[in-house]
Amino acid sequence: MVTMSLQFNGLTLFPTTLSYRGQGGAPGGLSCGAAGAVTTLTHVRSFGTILPAVDGWCAAEGVRYASRRPYPERCRMIVRNKPRIWELAFALRGSVVPHIAGPLLSLVLIAGALVWLEQSYHPLPAIDATPFTVFGIALSLFLGFRNNAAYDRWWEARRLWGGLLADLRSFAREARLFVQDEPLRREMLEVALSFLHLHRASLRRRTEAIEDGLAEFRDAAHPPDAALDRLGQLMAGALARGAIDGFGARTLSARLSSMALQQAGCERIAGTPLPFVYSLLIYRTTYLYCLMLPLALIGAAGWLTPLFVGVAAYVFLGLAEVSEELSQPFGDNVNALPLDAICRAAEISLAPHLGQQAPAPLLPKDFHLT
Repeated sequence: MVTMSLQFNGLTLFPTTLSYRGQGGAPGGLSCGAAGAVTTLTHVRSFGTILPAVDGWCAAEGVRYASRRPYPERCRMIVRNKPRIWELAFALRGSVVPHIAGPLLSLVLIAGALVWLEQSYHPLPAIDATPFTVFGIALSLFLGFRNNAAYDRWWEARRLWGGLLADLRSFAREARLFVQDEPLRREMLEVALSFLHLHRASLRRRTEAIEDGLAEFRDAAHPPDAALDRLGQLMAGALARGAIDGFGARTLSARLSSMALQQAGCERIAGTPLPFVYSLLIYRTTYLYCLMLPLALIGAAGWLTPLFVGVAAYVFLGLAEVSEELSQPFGDNVNALPLDAICRAAEISLAPHLGQQAPAPLLPKDFHLT
C-alpha cells in the first residue's frame, strides 16, 4: 500500500492510499482511496499479476501507480522528432557516442601521439592516401551490408509483433461471435492477454516479470507455450461440450496457429543472432584502418590528424554499434522495440470485450518509450 496525493477533476485529495487488491480482497487488483473512500479497480488485474514490471495508469481515477520492479531505463525505445541543429551536438539519448567514447578517445590519442612522435623525434614513414581511399570504400560497403541485415531483423520483429496485436484483436472479435458462454469467453481472452505478456517477458529474458503471474504458466518450462496450450484446452473442452460449433472451433484454432507462428518468428530472431564473424571482421578492420590512417595524414594535416581520425572512427565505429543494437530488437538497449507499449495497446483493445475500462496508452517519457 502506498500513500500519495490524488488529483481528480481539479480537486486535490490528500492523503490517498493506493494498493493492489482483487476480487474479494485477493491480490491482483488496484485500489484507489481518498478520505476513507476506497474504489476497487479489478480491470487492472493483468498489470498486477502478469505485468508487474510496467508502470501504468489507473484510468478511472487518473492515478499513476508504480510497479514493484520497474524495467531499467535501458529497455526503452527512443521516440522523438528530428533534433534541431543546435541539439545535434548534445543529444545523447539514443546516440551511440556513450558506447564508443572509450575506443574513439583512444584512437584520437594514439593519432596525437604519432603526430608528436613524428614532429619531435623521428619522421614516420609516409603512405599515399590512395590505398586508404580504396580501403575505406570497401569498409563502408561491408558496414552498409551488415547494417541492412541488422535493420531487416529489427523490422521483421516489429512486423511480427504487429501481427500478434492484430491476431489478438481478431481473436477477441471471433470469440465474441462463436463463444456465447461469457465466463468462458472472458477466460479465453484473459489467457490470450497473458500469453502476450509472457511472450514479452520471455523474449527479454526477464523471468522476474512473470513471478506474480498465474502459477500454471509461471512454473511451466516455457510459459508462453503453456498459455497457448491452455487456450487450446479451453477450445477443445468447449467443442466437446457443444459450447462452440465445428466452424467456430476451426476459426479460433486457425487464429491460435497464427499467434503461435508469430511467436516462433520472434523466438527465431531472439535465438539466432547475426554471425559473430561479421562483428569480428568489422571491428578488426575498423581499428586497423583507424590506426594506420595517421600515416597517410600526418604529412598534409599535421596536428589536425587526430581530428580527421576521430571523425573517421566515429563514422565507422558508430555504424558498427548501430548495427549491433538493431540486430537485437528485444535486447537491453534504447533502440529495442517498445514491447510494453504494444502490450498496453492489446490491453486497450481487449478491454471492451472484457467489460473493463480501457487503461491509458503508454507515452514516451523523456523521449523513452518502453
